[in-house]
Amino acid sequence: MPELTSRSTKSVPASTAHAGPLVVKVGGALLDDPDANRPVVDALADLASDAAGGLVLVHGGGVLVDRHLARLGVTTERIEGIRVTPPDVVEEIVGVLAGRVNARLVGMLQAADRGVRCVGLSLTDGGLCACRKATTYTFDPGAVGEVHGGDPRLVTTLLAAGFTPVISSIGHDERGGFLNINADDAAAAIAGIVHARELVLLTDVPGVLDQSGAVIPSLGRADIERLIADGTIKGGMIAKVRGALAAAVTAGVPVTIASWKNPASIRNAETCTRVRSEE
Repeated sequence: MPELTSRSTKSVPASTAHAGPLVVKVGGALLDDPDANRPVVDALADLASDAAGGLVLVHGGGVLVDRHLARLGVTTERIEGIRVTPPDVVEEIVGVLAGRVNARLVGMLQAADRGVRCVGLSLTDGGLCACRKATTYTFDPGAVGEVHGGDPRLVTTLLAAGFTPVISSIGHDERGGFLNINADDAAAAIAGIVHARELVLLTDVPGVLDQSGAVIPSLGRADIERLIADGTIKGGMIAKVRGALAAAVTAGVPVTIASWKNPASIRNAETCTRVRSEE
């Protein structure tokens, strides 16, 4: 498996290789214990400071949202790995993701003393992502959105000036209402919008695991649907692999699912899952 840096294009077919940034999605579990997770933050800061095409970070924060809502007495419901977001709690979720989590990640990266300059954003800032209420689910997820296009100019301007965009998975609908968007889906959409060189989805496992717990090194569409149907891929990993497949197919972007618990995997993912666009 090649290094997961913007310099690593040897595994990417010539027709799909881009000169754009590396897009990395991180989850809220990374931010739950900043001191214990300092090595991976340092690794991300190193990427931001030396990646040839720049780095774009997209983050979720489900663990911290769950904890905040529990304090308010709100029960969290997930269907197919997607958080059901009632309209009366979406502002609480916005406060955690676009507020506390985004600011914390910006602060941690800049405190890594790598010379990184970060800018905290939400999905619709500068027209980066055009968002609307999600239409693809077989259930009503509430104030959950999807990305249906966008404009890369804000991100490319920031990257050209040496800044690292740090983007929360919060968007707005056509009327300006808040939308909570699955962070894996958001990262996949952004990878296409900015013509990313590569998309890396960091999770709390080394990759997609088979029934024995071993990492599956490569997955295509047929593999993914078969493993979802038999229960091997379940929960939040369903959205993750489908988002990875969408990015690989629609944006021509190589996609890797790797573990944030192993900082070395960010640069050299010897044990991870690569999602391919073909069957």
